[in-house]
Amino acid sequence: MATETLSPRALNRATLARQLLLERSDLPAVAAIEHLAGLQAQAPDSSYVGLWSRLRDFRVDDLAKPLVAREVVRSTLMRGTVHLVTAEDGLALWPTIKPVVERGFLGHYSREVAGLDLAAIAEAGRRLLAERPHTRPEIRTALADRWPDADPAVLAYAVNSLLPLAHVTPRGLWGQRGPVAFSLLEDWIGEPITDGVSLDDLVLRYLTAFGPATVRDARIWSGLTKLKEVFERLRPRLRTFTDAEGKELFDVPDAPRPDPETPAPPRFLPEYDNVLLSHADRARVIPDGRRVPLPPGNGGRRGTLLVDGDFLAVWAIKEATLTIESRKPLRDQDLIAEEGTHLLEFVVPGESHDVRFGIDG
Repeated sequence: MATETLSPRALNRATLARQLLLERSDLPAVAAIEHLAGLQAQAPDSSYVGLWSRLRDFRVDDLAKPLVAREVVRSTLMRGTVHLVTAEDGLALWPTIKPVVERGFLGHYSREVAGLDLAAIAEAGRRLLAERPHTRPEIRTALADRWPDADPAVLAYAVNSLLPLAHVTPRGLWGQRGPVAFSLLEDWIGEPITDGVSLDDLVLRYLTAFGPATVRDARIWSGLTKLKEVFERLRPRLRTFTDAEGKELFDVPDAPRPDPETPAPPRFLPEYDNVLLSHADRARVIPDGRRVPLPPGNGGRRGTLLVDGDFLAVWAIKEATLTIESRKPLRDQDLIAEEGTHLLEFVVPGESHDVRFGIDG
């Protein structure tokens, strides 16, 4: 029997459905974060907008309260980037993702750490953070005396990359500012690091949230290598397809694959939302190869806009005005403006709101 081919639009709609972007979900925030296998959270306020776009009637406290209660946590995980995950996932993912984080650190600082005892640096960092949370400048100062010939900033990044750490609150609470303070992940959550999630389970989690996908897609999302044998081991449990270019796609059998003609409403995404970053071929959501911007700041006031499922514009909020810029005039501006007004009500409640459209460049 011939393998079914999925068009780019079919892949787009499947991804939107898995990512809760085709229709808002009634899931609680913590359950949604678990389903999504985490949210990219480099900019701390971005997760609030990411969840607002995915969940019906989402409010700031729906995420802030679980963060304070340590039911969810911000930690360096997939791709060596900061993710918001459930506490259980944080403890389980670290042993599996640790090689990715370490490889990224050594790739950037191999010359700077040559000759240094990284195990000793990690142990010194562990003892320091066992006392209380420390900011990166505090880690630099504390370790500089012991390694006076090393770059203090590199010593701090070593601690950040060699140990499982949590970004402690109030960092990550909506609108909070200030430097990141780090705690040992197990101390912050109050539970030990687990034996790690198996690669089989990790791939299944990925496909549930981002499939159908290729082996290379899973590598891009996780940063892990040598996943081909994992997919082959899982093949009897998966469905296979091909894309328009003939590449083999894998998927969990019971995951949603909506009709490609299913309408996709406009969705405002924060900077570096995972839906834009988690496939080798980003054309399923980025049709013209544009770059995903990451403006400086806490997030929550700038990002990208999906129109009919595609990244076609960028948006920014200044005071109570939402500006949407695209390369050419957008269709369905009334629908976009309506959704944009709801975003303004979430980000800057109680103000007189204005939505404006412009042409980028």
